[in-house]
Amino acid sequence: GFYYFTASVPAFDSIILRRAETIEGLATAEEKVIWRKHAEGPMGAHIWAPEIHYIDGKWYVYFAAGESRRIWNIRMYVLENASANPLEGDWTERGTIKTQWESFSLDATTFVHRGVRYLAWAQRDPAVRHNSDIFLAKMDSPLTITGAPVRLTRAELPWETKSLKVNEGPAVIVRNGRIFMTYSANRTDGDYAMGLLTADENADLLDPASWRKSPEAVFISNDRTSQYGPGHNSFTTTPDGKTDVIAYHARDYEKVIGDPLKNGDRHTRVQPFAWNPDGTPNFGRPGEPPAGAQR
Repeated sequence: GFYYFTASVPAFDSIILRRAETIEGLATAEEKVIWRKHAEGPMGAHIWAPEIHYIDGKWYVYFAAGESRRIWNIRMYVLENASANPLEGDWTERGTIKTQWESFSLDATTFVHRGVRYLAWAQRDPAVRHNSDIFLAKMDSPLTITGAPVRLTRAELPWETKSLKVNEGPAVIVRNGRIFMTYSANRTDGDYAMGLLTADENADLLDPASWRKSPEAVFISNDRTSQYGPGHNSFTTTPDGKTDVIAYHARDYEKVIGDPLKNGDRHTRVQPFAWNPDGTPNFGRPGEPPAGAQR
């Protein structure tokens, strides 16, 4: 009966949570800080990209954090809460999500397909001069992955490499016999944009050959609505389940002075999206939902 919302706070020092009975209500819902960064050591800096999930009767928040003295030593962490209402009760630190490497990693998301839970995330391959690629692995609990992770995408296309070789921020929606995984690329200024991977619902998701990358970005900056750098989205629906909705962040201006990562002036937006005749998603443009998407 509720929508839940969390996102990076501008100071990158804590995790907040809101809930409301409507999506619109989230904009004015009371905001509660459920966790704060450590004063020293791991989880002491760059508290980024929290994402909340309800799994097997418990709430989990996946997030990224650096260390207080090594702020770019960023890893993925998990909080857990057994309360029915995640704004109540205690959030317990459950440690890091261990992957194949000890390297820069962030943007964890989880989904279930045909009874199997998966984790998708972004991570730097220590052997390659890339900023981050997107990986996928099975999970044997909400806290751990199992088996060998596979790389699904690396920033290689012209639109993905305009300013920075980054693939990050995966999100998954299953419709029309296919699994769609959006992701984001480039520096987090006006170049930031969303791409799309597609796999057949019967395919082996851990086989990289099962996934096809769209050659162009599927959600880009929009001068008409002054929304720039849309990305790192999530999916939900209207309360009746009839309209699919994309939540994403964007800026109100295109050019960012200095390092965009040090600029917390990005805001969450929400709009409906539609489906093309071939069964693929049509996100429209930021601030301009596609024809056929209900408001």
